[in-house]
Order: sequence, then C-alpha cells, then structure tokens
Amino acid sequence: MSVNEVPQVALKIAFDMPRKKSEPSPFGQRLEALRKTRGLTQLQVAKALGTTQRTVSYYENQGGSPPAHVVITIAKLLHVSADELLGIKPSKIEHKKEDPERRRLWKRFQRMASLPERDQRAVIRLITSLVTSKGPRAAA
Repeated sequence: MSVNEVPQVALKIAFDMPRKKSEPSPFGQRLEALRKTRGLTQLQVAKALGTTQRTVSYYENQGGSPPAHVVITIAKLLHVSADELLGIKPSKIEHKKEDPERRRLWKRFQRMASLPERDQRAVIRLITSLVTSKGPRAAA
C-alpha cells in the first residue's frame, strides 16, 4: 500500500437507536398508583399541570423526578401530602385495596362534570336524598 492510498473501511449505520432500559422509580410507581386510585388518566394529570401526557408518562416510567413546584402541584391534585408522594411518609391511599366497583362508580361520578350545572345540582340532590333515606333512620 502506498502512502497516498486510503484504506477502505466498511461502515454500518444502525437506523434504530437502542432504547434505554430503566426500571420505574419508586416515585413513578407511587405517582401511578395514586393517580389510578383517584381515577385520573395521565392526560388529565398533564392538563392540570399544564404539561403533556408524555411528561407524566416520563415521571411514571422513566424515573424522572419533577421539579419541586411540580411535586407540590401533583400532591394537591392527588389530595396527598408531598411527603406521601415522595415516599417520606407512607400513603394512606396506597395501603387500601383497590375496589373495582368503587373505581367504576368514581369514574361515572367524574363524568358528571361535563353536565350542565343545573343537571349537576339535580344529581347531587338525588344522591343526597338516597343517602339520607338509606341512613341510620331507615334501619330503625
């Protein structure tokens, strides 16, 4: 081989980048469990945070931790303390066994928010009357 000759090297370019395999973080697992317990979707949480569903999925699945101000907002949204969300204190909700019937009813109740205000008040009056008629006085 002379000095001016350039050796030929076969290059192979991979078009598919390997995905980084990572385990969900304890924070992500807690966030997902609390979100599901509240009957919320990732999209609903994202809208409440003013972000995208992809960001919420990242927090749950890729081990990403949100900034402190976002942790506070998520905790308020899920009705837990930031300590419970971060795993400093055990969550009362996580210890409860998920009741599928309760979850189904909660999802139906959440759909009530799409009704006009007048219809919402009517549903609440109906529920109140049913609960009070089935209360302790009915058993006596």
